[in-house]
Amino acid sequence: MSDTTGLIGGDENEYGYNPSEGVAIGFIVLFSLSTLLHAVQATNYRMWWLFPTACLCGIGELAGWVARFKSASDPTNGDANMAQIVATIISPTPLIAVNFVLMSRIVQRLGVCYSWLSARWYTIIFLTCDIVALVVQGGGGGIAASADDGDRAAVNMGSNIMLAGIVFQLVAIIVYTLVGAEFLRRYTRDLPVRAQPSLGAGKAPFTPRLRLMVCALGFSTLVLFIRSIYRVVELAGGWNGKVIQTQAYFIWLDGGMVTLAIYTMNLCHPGLLLAVQDAGIVDEKDNASAARLI
Repeated sequence: MSDTTGLIGGDENEYGYNPSEGVAIGFIVLFSLSTLLHAVQATNYRMWWLFPTACLCGIGELAGWVARFKSASDPTNGDANMAQIVATIISPTPLIAVNFVLMSRIVQRLGVCYSWLSARWYTIIFLTCDIVALVVQGGGGGIAASADDGDRAAVNMGSNIMLAGIVFQLVAIIVYTLVGAEFLRRYTRDLPVRAQPSLGAGKAPFTPRLRLMVCALGFSTLVLFIRSIYRVVELAGGWNGKVIQTQAYFIWLDGGMVTLAIYTMNLCHPGLLLAVQDAGIVDEKDNASAARLI
């Protein structure tokens, strides 16, 4: 990350623009509603693993947008600026974990024989990547946030670490997408990777609910991918770069993309779409497995 002039201390505007109070209020309302709904849905469907993922994302986004709301009245407040940067960079990471878990569920439902990875290893590998990305981003954010006023070297180091975490996360999303796309290609063309382990464990029907879940998963992954690209470009351009100092980019490519992703999981909730076929209940065994992994 390049020069941090205007970010650490002083009376300069910390953003390069005046953050919109109305936009901040709008996102605070949107993330509050989605987080509350996710908590109700997770409880209703007994999908407890959604609390440390989707709900945690919503809470983190709330913290970030509350900090931006505070900045609207005082854009020279370096603490509020750093708080919103760290919170909005880290918060979508738990939501990405939801996508990783759901793809493993879909693989298990449609036929593990069409996947290069078992459903369990799919979850383990990509959740591990997500956790590593979260730790790296959090560590970088902590270094940047705790830097003394005027300590550009510490802020730059923290920023570069956050950037590395986002790049790592972006690579994980790309690999995850390629592996998932390959699974769906093999499933639709009936090209198993390995022999069916037992009778009835092969190709399962692609029900309307599963189709909707796959579409929702694909859309959520796409918007989070767009958001990750934006963040990489933003941080790579430095604190005085055009991207980070253009409010519209942040509103649409970060706040907007994360909002679309989190509400997609509200509207196309896995508790409903991945319920046990013809039973109208959630697969408790699957939930317990995901909870242990998370």
